[in-house]
Amino acid sequence: MSGYDRRLVEHLLPAVWDVEAAYGIRNLQAPDADMPKGTVDKKAAGILFAHLADIRHAWMTAPLSLGERQALILRYGADIHDDEAGALQGVTGRAARYRCERGVGKLAAWLNGHEYVDGYDEVSEGAA
Repeated sequence: MSGYDRRLVEHLLPAVWDVEAAYGIRNLQAPDADMPKGTVDKKAAGILFAHLADIRHAWMTAPLSLGERQALILRYGADIHDDEAGALQGVTGRAARYRCERGVGKLAAWLNGHEYVDGYDEVSEGAA
């Protein structure tokens, strides 16, 4: 399946560690709650939970380094700032941020069935 970009992966990552976070994630294909008669694309309306299942599966199987996994947990699981996450990992805040960026890129590439290269982004990949 294609179509996972960094933005979507970052948006869904907190639900890997907090199942209740899924209830707070806005389904972009569904109408707003205050617009019950709004129209949606019925083919894409139920895709949010498929994305959540995919992101959890990617977390377990994508080829992430230990440092990248730690950085992603601290950032998206515990909502810890880069400088503090870096201190906990024994690296700089910049290194922790870089680990997060690589981790998100690797997850997006894995979800799209591509090999990861530095700076991977499905949107720019499709434009080439």
